[in-house]
Amino acid sequence: MEEEMVGGTTPGGPVDSESQKRSSEDAVQQERGKWANKTEFLLSMAGEIIGLGNVWRFPYLCYKNGGGVFFIPYFVFLFFCGIPVFFLETALGQYTSEGGVTAWRKICPMFEGVGIASQVIVAYLNIYYIVVLAWGLFYLFNSFRNPLPWSTCDNEWNTENCHNLSSMLLNPHLSQLDSDWSFLHNQTDYNDYNMLSNETMKITSPEEEFWARRVLRTSDHVSLGAVHWDLALCLLLAWIICYFCIWKGVKSTGKVVYFTATFPYLMLFILFIRGVTLPGAGEGLKYYLWPQMDKILEPGVWRDAGTQVFFSYAVCQGVLTSLGSYNKYNNNCYKDCVALCILNSATSIFAGFAVFSVLGFMAHSLDVDMNEVVKGGPGLAFIAYPKAVSLLPGAQFWAVLFFLMVILLGLDSQFVCVESLATSITDMFPGVLRRPGRREILVLVIAVVCFLLGLPLITENGIVLFQLIDSYGPSGTSLLFIACFECIAVAWVYGANRFLDNIEDMIGYHPFPSVLKYCWLFVTPLICGITLVYDTLTSSSTNLNLEYAPGPWASRVASLLILTPLMCIPVYILLCLWRNPKGMTTPSSDLRQARPHEPRLSVCGRVIIEGQEKPPRIAGGRDEKLAMEEISGV
Repeated sequence: MEEEMVGGTTPGGPVDSESQKRSSEDAVQQERGKWANKTEFLLSMAGEIIGLGNVWRFPYLCYKNGGGVFFIPYFVFLFFCGIPVFFLETALGQYTSEGGVTAWRKICPMFEGVGIASQVIVAYLNIYYIVVLAWGLFYLFNSFRNPLPWSTCDNEWNTENCHNLSSMLLNPHLSQLDSDWSFLHNQTDYNDYNMLSNETMKITSPEEEFWARRVLRTSDHVSLGAVHWDLALCLLLAWIICYFCIWKGVKSTGKVVYFTATFPYLMLFILFIRGVTLPGAGEGLKYYLWPQMDKILEPGVWRDAGTQVFFSYAVCQGVLTSLGSYNKYNNNCYKDCVALCILNSATSIFAGFAVFSVLGFMAHSLDVDMNEVVKGGPGLAFIAYPKAVSLLPGAQFWAVLFFLMVILLGLDSQFVCVESLATSITDMFPGVLRRPGRREILVLVIAVVCFLLGLPLITENGIVLFQLIDSYGPSGTSLLFIACFECIAVAWVYGANRFLDNIEDMIGYHPFPSVLKYCWLFVTPLICGITLVYDTLTSSSTNLNLEYAPGPWASRVASLLILTPLMCIPVYILLCLWRNPKGMTTPSSDLRQARPHEPRLSVCGRVIIEGQEKPPRIAGGRDEKLAMEEISGV
C-alpha cells in the first residue's frame, strides 16, 4: 500500500501531485556541481599538492640525503609509486563522480574502509595543519614592526642568554642554530624548545627566543595549560578565511584558487631572484645540490624519498578523488595528472634554489659554516629564514613577502582538504545534505569543530600534542598501508583491465596500459610494502622523541593516531562480509562499463579474472538489446 502511494496510482490526482513534488525534490537533492573549466580543476589540484612541504621539506631532505644523489630515489618512487597512485585516485573520482568514500563503495563495497581511512587522515590535517597558518599570521602581523621583534634582544620575552645581530657579527661562534624543528615534514626528531631554561646558560639568538618564548610559550607543568588567545585569534582568522573560500562549493573554490595557487609562485620567484643575487648564494646552492654518492646505499635515504613523494602528492587522502569527481566524464585526466606531477616536482626543486641561496647569504654574513646554518633542518620557516630576512635591507618588506607566501601556500592546501571532507560527507548522505543551504551549514560545522579541536594545540604545552599529530597522524605508515590496499582493490579485485577500459572510455585511449597496469599490480604494492616494513622495524626500535610529554601517554596517543585510520579497512571488510557476502566485490550497476564481457584482469596473456557472463539470447532484436543494457548496467 505504501509503495502504491509513493509511486502514485491516480493520474492527475493528489497522489500523483505528491509524487511529482517528491520527484522534483529528489532532482534538487541529486544535483552535483562541476568545475566551470579545466583551469579551475588544475589550479585546485596544484593548490592542494603544492604547499609548505615542497618549499621546506624537499630542499632540506635533498641537502640531508646527499644533495643531487637524492634525486635518484626520489624519481624512482615518483615514477613507480607516486604517479600511478596519483592518477589512479584522480581517474577513480572522475569515473565514479563520487567523493573519497562513496567512490570506493561503488567499485568495490568491501573496500569502502579505504575511503573512510583516507578521510580520517584528512580530518587530522584539517585540525593541525591550519595551526601553521595561525603561526604564519602571527609572524605576518609582527613583520610590520620596526625593528622586527625577532631581530633584537630588547623585548620583554628575551633573556640574558640572548645575543642580537650585532653581537653575533662580532662573535660569530655565538650563532648556534641547532633547533631541529620538523613539524612541516612529519619527522619525530624534535629538540628541546624550552632551551632557554637550561642551567648551562646556553647562548641563543633573538629568533630562537621569539619562537620559543613569544610564540610557543611552553611551560614546565604536565597539563596543556592555558590557551594563548592571541594565537587563538589568528587561528580563528585562518578558519574564517578558509570558510569563505569554499562555503559555496566548487563555485567559490574554483574562483579563489586563481589567486591562492598562482600568487605564491610570483613571491617565490621574487625571493629566488633576490636570493641568487646575494653574496654567498653560490655556496648555499652548492650545499643543496652537491652529490654525495655514498648516500645512495643508505636505506634511510630511500625511505625519506618515498615518504616525501607520498606527502607531496597528497595521495591516500581522498582529496584527489574528490577533486577529480567534479570533472566532466570525458575530461583527459591523464594529461592533467602528468602536467601536475611535473609542476609539483619542478616547484620542489626550484624552491630549493630560493631557500638555499638565502641560507648561503646568511652563512656568509655571519661568517659561519653552512652546516651550522642548515643544522636546524626544516625549521626554516620560523627560525632560520626570519634570521636571514633580518639581515636584508628593507627587512620588513621581505618579511611580509615571505610570510604572505607561507600563508598562501598553506591556505589553498587547507581549504581544499576541507572541501574534500565536505564533498565526501555530502556524497555519503545526498538526500540530507544536497539541499539549498545545507552545504554552507556543513562546512561551518566542520570549521567550528576543527577550530575547537585545534585550540589545545596552541596552549602552553600544545606543541607536544601538535608534534604527536604531525608525526603519527598522516604518517608514512598510514599512507603506505592505504596505498597498498588501493592498488589491491583496483587492480586485483575490481580488475586492472576493466579499470583501464573505463579510462579509455573516458579519455579515448589507453595511457601506457602495460606500465600502469603492472605498477598497480606488482611494482607499487611491492615498493610500498618494503618501505612500510622497513619504516615499521626502524621506528619500533626507538622511543618517542617527545621530551615534554609523559612516555606512556604519548605512546598511547601515537598508537591511537596510527591505528584509527588503519583499522577502518579490516572493520569495513568484516562489516561487508556480515551484511552482503555475495556482493562484496560487485561494483555498482550504474557504473558505465565499456567492455563488460572482456576479462577484468589478465597477466601475460593469461586470464586471471573473467568478465561478466554473456546474457542468453532473447528472441527479438529490441528485447535482446534491452537485456544486454540491463546486464551491463549502461
